[in-house]
Amino acid sequence: MLKFSSPEQEVRYEKLQGLREKGVEPFVHTFNRTHPIGPICEKFAHLEGEMTSPEPVTIAGRLMAKRGHGKATFGNVMDESGSIQYYANLDTLGEDNYNQLLHLDMGDIIGVTGLVFRSKKGELSIRVASYQLLTKALHPLPEKYHGLQDKELRYRERYVDLIVNEDVRKVFQTRSKIIRNIRQFLDNQGFMEVETPVLHSIYGGAAARPFTTFHNDLSQSLYLRIALELHLKRLIVGGFEKIFEIGRVFRNEGVSFKHNPEYTLLELYQAYADYNDVMALTETLLSTLVKDATGSYVLSYQGRDIDFKPPFKRLTLKQALLEYAKVDMDADEEILRQKAASLGLDISQKPLRGQLVQFIYDKEVEDQLIQPIFIIDYPWETSPLAKRKRGNPNLVERFELIISGMEIANAFSELNDPIDQHARFEDQMKAKAAGFEDAHEMDEDFVNALTYGMPPTGGLGIGIDRVVMLLTDSTTIRDVLFFPHMKTKEKE
Repeated sequence: MLKFSSPEQEVRYEKLQGLREKGVEPFVHTFNRTHPIGPICEKFAHLEGEMTSPEPVTIAGRLMAKRGHGKATFGNVMDESGSIQYYANLDTLGEDNYNQLLHLDMGDIIGVTGLVFRSKKGELSIRVASYQLLTKALHPLPEKYHGLQDKELRYRERYVDLIVNEDVRKVFQTRSKIIRNIRQFLDNQGFMEVETPVLHSIYGGAAARPFTTFHNDLSQSLYLRIALELHLKRLIVGGFEKIFEIGRVFRNEGVSFKHNPEYTLLELYQAYADYNDVMALTETLLSTLVKDATGSYVLSYQGRDIDFKPPFKRLTLKQALLEYAKVDMDADEEILRQKAASLGLDISQKPLRGQLVQFIYDKEVEDQLIQPIFIIDYPWETSPLAKRKRGNPNLVERFELIISGMEIANAFSELNDPIDQHARFEDQMKAKAAGFEDAHEMDEDFVNALTYGMPPTGGLGIGIDRVVMLLTDSTTIRDVLFFPHMKTKEKE
């Protein structure tokens, strides 16, 4: 039997039993409503005085408030689209039905039928002609005025958070709209949406540790994908020229305000393009999203105005390190090691020059970049899937878009030389053997795909959750994920 943790839950359970004894089913199968609440409020906003709707409406939703205990009572019902008051009186419903209405609990889900009118206090209301209990809530809602404030409990019990916190519901409605707008933008640009496998036999496409699983029938270890890249580029080889995927990726790494073990990633690839073309596409996409959401290119995030009007500023990684970290990425390697050590970075595994540069940048530079800025041209050691920079083979044609100290996008002129790609994978395998767990695996099939010829290609990855953080002024990624990962709660 279900165990209850409070006397109020016991009382609600007794009410449920009492209803069943009277032949009232507290968990009905279906209910026909005529309107969501939001459209009713819009349609009949003009009602005044003694005016009523020309015919009854039927709504369904959660009982969020009750007032009055005499011969008349008021309450508020909320559905996904909005909230409306109801008014009921003893004479209309009869004694038994009226008393049952009085004994409903906050959180119960009910259906209500009646004419729409405006109360004496000016509130749009439904005069109850009939009602029906649709679902009995056995757990009370949080106290009205303080809501669900415990952040950890809000994430663990998101279903309660969504019931009682309107602002939280709006964040996720905005998230849905953002993703819809991204799809529409890319569709207008001629991109085709595709789907690629979540289970990979070889993980790759990013520097990250995977989650491992096992296929019993095939007796084969598999990995949840850490990126979408390598399968999407196979499709470019196959002849598709503009493709994208929005999907979940999984990385077995730390949790922070901007990291979750699984998150939503947009990746797109465009044939006959390079990272300059992708930069232009990226700033157009993001500025369009901001303009659609706010009506201007300026977005307020955590008390700062961020200007998304294109073009965004561009700065080479070398320039960024000189300006913000006071170090030259072309300096002697020992100087870079000393700088890394002075910042408290772990260099015990003797990282390569390019890795040292990346460590220093991550520690000292990224957090200082607030306005949208493309950091371009990275050491080749940090980007084994990117094409070498024209005129400087020690660098690759790569950019990261940083906004408010967060990496929002990462992009390359994609490496399409199978000989160079194989050599880069071999370098990664040596790094893995030396203890760098995030290094790429050798993917012979991907190299084989490149031997058939991949056209010049620009690729892009955008963290959808971080974009939603910006557009909803959210401080942590947990606020924009329905169900963020949480540590297992210890049993009391």
